[in-house]
Amino acid sequence: MMRTEITVLIPSCNRPAALAVTLTGLCFQHYPDFAVIISDQSDTAVYHDASVQTAIRLLEKKGHTVQQLTNLPRRGLAQQRQFLLDLVESRYCLYLDDDVLLEPFVIGNMLQAQREEEIGFVGQAVIGLSYRNDYRPEQQAIELWEGPVEPEVVTPHDASWQRYTLHNAANILHIQERLRLTPDTQKKYKVAWIGGCVMYDVQKLWETGGFKFWVEVPKEHAGEDVLAQLRVMKRYGGCGLIPSGAYHQEAPTTVTNRKFDIPKELVL
Repeated sequence: MMRTEITVLIPSCNRPAALAVTLTGLCFQHYPDFAVIISDQSDTAVYHDASVQTAIRLLEKKGHTVQQLTNLPRRGLAQQRQFLLDLVESRYCLYLDDDVLLEPFVIGNMLQAQREEEIGFVGQAVIGLSYRNDYRPEQQAIELWEGPVEPEVVTPHDASWQRYTLHNAANILHIQERLRLTPDTQKKYKVAWIGGCVMYDVQKLWETGGFKFWVEVPKEHAGEDVLAQLRVMKRYGGCGLIPSGAYHQEAPTTVTNRKFDIPKELVL
């Protein structure tokens, strides 16, 4: 059997209901060639949940390999992400949070953008639909890439750091509706970082260190995905994709202690 082109990596912890929804979204992706690896750190194994197992069985029925792993004891999200990265054999990996529901076009559109640009990462910002009627025009300035995506240096001290507000609430949804964008008219835009749904070129992520910095940080931390993206973007470039078909289920966060914010503590 040929190796798949994409591996979907799902770090999970104490969210069986949300994980079942996330896996169900994967079942109906238009692009068929991907495998799935779940790394669970729940108090009670998430794989005992009947809904999770139903979604996994459907993925397997559709021809996708699904690895159901446990990664304990918990040593922080950076270690959890590195644990997953160490298992990848495909050219691309999609880090997908366990509380994100994808529309069917998402994986195919992300792969298309990677093939077009050959950059470090592409991502689709997660939309909070509870904010659908909360319009924030002051946060909706978007910088589209008009030519090829280029490497950028973005740090917490740069004006470009404020791009992060673009991904608040339902800003991306409002922008794509205003621009009348469809999956067939996808555009790329400049980001500070993207949370929840990011596809990396695996080799480029490895070459910029991946998440190996987990040994340098306390177990309780935030921003591990941000630092990895900033390092990849500095060397290889990265971008957001609009329209986004990624929806945040708005489950309570499992990262409650954010005092150690990695991109503000470690050198880019």
